Amino acid sequence: MAKPAWKNVVKKKKSIKLPFGNLYVTTTSNNTIITLTDLQWNKVSGGGTGLAWFKWAKESTPYAAEVLAWNIVKEAKEQFGMKQVRLIMRWVGLWRDGVFKGINNVGWVDIVSIKEDTSIQFGWCQGIRPKRN
Repeated sequence: MAKPAWKNVVKKKKSIKLPFGNLYVTTTSNNTIITLTDLQWNKVSGGGTGLAWFKWAKESTPYAAEVLAWNIVKEAKEQFGMKQVRLIMRWVGLWRDGVFKGINNVGWVDIVSIKEDTSIQFGWCQGIRPKRN
């Protein structure tokens, strides 16, 4: 019996050129999520710190955020030719330094701007303590 013709067809991969993109960084108390989009807000790549083989409490550490940012930006640089990135950060924490460190370790990718998308102030809001008598 002859093989069907559709099994022999090889699909050609699209080559996407993405010199400029947006990098969304969101953190919770348990995880850090990074999403890379193009200028039309279409997701190109991304994921959480579980992709970098971190589990449980280690997912929310600055080192996990650094490794994840390094992996995603390196992939974008190699596959899509990314040269500039705009950071949009949500929520606060120590992972911010890790993200900057991870992007700088890749090299040849410039941070154009940094935007804060947090609804609370940096360093958390602290209420006024009542005076003791």
